[in-house]
Amino acid sequence: MRDFAYQRAHDVSGAVALLGADPDARYLGGGTNLVDLMKTGVERPARLVDVRELPLDGIESTADGGLRIGATVTNSDLAAHPEVRRRYPALAQAVLAGASGQLRNMATVGGNLLQRTRCGYFTDLSKPCNKRAPGTGCSAVEGEHHNHAILGATEHCVAIHPSDMAVALAAFDAVVTYESADGTGQLPLAEFYLPVGGTPHLETALPAGALITGVILPPAPVAAHSRYRKVRERASYAFAIGSITGALDVRDGVVREVRLAFGAVASRPWRAREAERVLTGGPADAEAFAAAADAELAAARPLPHNAYKVTLLRNLVVALLTELTEEAAR
Repeated sequence: MRDFAYQRAHDVSGAVALLGADPDARYLGGGTNLVDLMKTGVERPARLVDVRELPLDGIESTADGGLRIGATVTNSDLAAHPEVRRRYPALAQAVLAGASGQLRNMATVGGNLLQRTRCGYFTDLSKPCNKRAPGTGCSAVEGEHHNHAILGATEHCVAIHPSDMAVALAAFDAVVTYESADGTGQLPLAEFYLPVGGTPHLETALPAGALITGVILPPAPVAAHSRYRKVRERASYAFAIGSITGALDVRDGVVREVRLAFGAVASRPWRAREAERVLTGGPADAEAFAAAADAELAAARPLPHNAYKVTLLRNLVVALLTELTEEAAR
């Protein structure tokens, strides 16, 4: 790790100004991803601007019945908050499925959204990686890719986004708020992450130097009937090989509303809008759930060693929606 300067920000505008004055600076929250990348040499900031003590650590109800979550709220506090658990249980479950208790005590909401891929080639400076060094190639296409993308990837990058939390936020139409040199702004999570295209090193639509200040969850009654399921290669402390957030409103055997988002299948949380379209207004049964999953996954383009994810996600859709349907019937 090379030498770097450290400075603690005292207010949001001051933090933005500090980063604007030094293009090689980075914001530091919990450091659970950034510091690891600094150790490997992937990230080489000249200065860290510590934003952990900014007044962005609250969770409060909005006037319309949603929730506003501050960017420095820790993952542990987010998962434990009673209103998150009551109104958006899948979000609490997703957060608890990620990392370890010690890391959740440090990791922040803003940092979780901005975490980088865990692709081994991205963190190995001896290997080509378009995300780390644009134009050098994607080693994973012909290399180790059993846990890489099946949706939305290109020949330029097949890495996946590792966040569990972001999958739940995608299902609930979360909006990211930020502060930049030009003032405050908002980005729907659906627009926050950029498509891979030919520029996988450009990951978000945040303006340069912008600081995430929070996340807004719009009111969503269906979210109270939601779950998160994660499949991983060991029982704990592992990234997903496939995950799903599902929320379902069933009345008289008919799907009135459904939310679905997949994780570990693309460079960003994957909102399953085609599956939602197929399901809405139709029967709530295993056959319909499977057909909806097939409609969504028809766009999948797996690589030789990750085709299993298509079957895995199909089974997750059927299992999770069946659980929610049976729960609604009780």
